Amino acid sequence: MQSEFSSKFIVSGEVQYLPGSFTELEKLLIEAKNENKKLRVKLGIDPTSTDLHLGHTVCLHYLRRFQELGHTPVLIIGGFTAMVGDPSGRNEARPPLTYEQVQSNAKTYLSQVSKILDTSPSKFEVVNNYDWLGKLSSSEILKLAHLVTINQLIGKEAFGNRIDKGEPLYLHEVLYPILQGYDSVAVKADIELGGIDQTYNVLFGRHMQKHFKQKEQLAIFLPLLIGLDGSKKMSKSFGNYIALNDSPGEVFGKSMSIPDELIIHYFKLVSDLKAEQIFNCEEELKAGRNPRDIKMDLAYNLVKQLHSKEAADEAKEGFIKQFQKSEIPDDIDEYKLIESIKVTDLMLNANLVPSKGEAKRLIDGGGVKLQSVKVDDPNFLITSDHKNAVLQIGKRKFVKII
Repeated sequence: MQSEFSSKFIVSGEVQYLPGSFTELEKLLIEAKNENKKLRVKLGIDPTSTDLHLGHTVCLHYLRRFQELGHTPVLIIGGFTAMVGDPSGRNEARPPLTYEQVQSNAKTYLSQVSKILDTSPSKFEVVNNYDWLGKLSSSEILKLAHLVTINQLIGKEAFGNRIDKGEPLYLHEVLYPILQGYDSVAVKADIELGGIDQTYNVLFGRHMQKHFKQKEQLAIFLPLLIGLDGSKKMSKSFGNYIALNDSPGEVFGKSMSIPDELIIHYFKLVSDLKAEQIFNCEEELKAGRNPRDIKMDLAYNLVKQLHSKEAADEAKEGFIKQFQKSEIPDDIDEYKLIESIKVTDLMLNANLVPSKGEAKRLIDGGGVKLQSVKVDDPNFLITSDHKNAVLQIGKRKFVKII
């Protein structure tokens, strides 16, 4: 039976299956097929902002593979946990969000997820954990807290590091893994997906299920997508992201700024190509094909996924017209990048604007582009990965980053 499932689930050293290995997943899938059972595959996303980004689609693509095998993706919108704030991988507490902020952020999530998944009610389930966590009494939360010791929580890397450094660790953050773990009980998850930074939280779900006499979920941990800066994970906080709601031109242009060494990383994690096609791309790179051309294939694939084939055709044509046909002035000023710098500071230092306030105003008005892609964040970082990129302000001001 292995070949039947290997076409859906690419076995990679970067993907971890717990307990056991890929064989454990294979066994679960075979049992479900023999029993004509639909597995419930959980993925939780906290609505901390209005936009999902390409990094979220790593899990969404994997969720789609389960869906194609007839199983049920269960998307948990963290309406309650977002107000607590996930401390995973952070050296400081997240800023608190109100109920209204969280619910407003969550409104757009279903339409964004539908770019990757079939969200038909018969094939997909979406729930909000505020519906059950918001109803827990203080005594019930205390009972859940009895299931974990402070010693165990300190074993969580983010908590232990902050304690070692003398940085504050707040009580509500300690409760986060307990609440996320209870989500698995509430939806009766058979499998939970998460990034590798979610290991502690996902495994705590197994602990919770065992306490409530449920079968413990299989945990699958997926690699984190490296952002456009080529170093940190993709995140809105770092300004190194491609949003699912970005326009076709923005998706294409931002994709073309991905460092060459990450092309295959992106193909593997967020394209919809089959393993054989990705292998061919790797071989073409090794054989000396221009990375720019392979990157254009990637950019085209991403736009087609998030928008349409027609939008991908138009975005590719627009990119070629502006950059490969050099439809920008030949003799533009250059800015020598010494270290990473906010785009507003670069604009001021390069004498493109009289003040940072004007720089922010232009960005808010959509008048600033990097490699033909609108810059919408005043804190966006220009790094060494943007070497030879062109920053455009309005219709007549250009500067080349060297």
